[in-house]
Amino acid sequence: MSTKVNMHEAKTHLSELGERVWRGERIVIAKAGKPYLDLLPHKPRRKPRRPGRLKGKIHISPDFEVTPESVLADFENDP
Repeated sequence: MSTKVNMHEAKTHLSELGERVWRGERIVIAKAGKPYLDLLPHKPRRKPRRPGRLKGKIHISPDFEVTPESVLADFENDP
């Protein structure tokens, strides 16, 4: 559920509204009675992904894509 406050009230009670947002409440700031802004908590941006950083640290067996016949038979046979 969200709470709608007008712009003047938001300016007057910004600290309180900020605390409420951090506790999980959704606050919508209205201008002329219509939703104008959503008040959201700040979330730090993630660092850009750096492809290849695990290169040489992961080993994939040469038979990775080979499925043993016994396993295939278990899936294909009805119980």
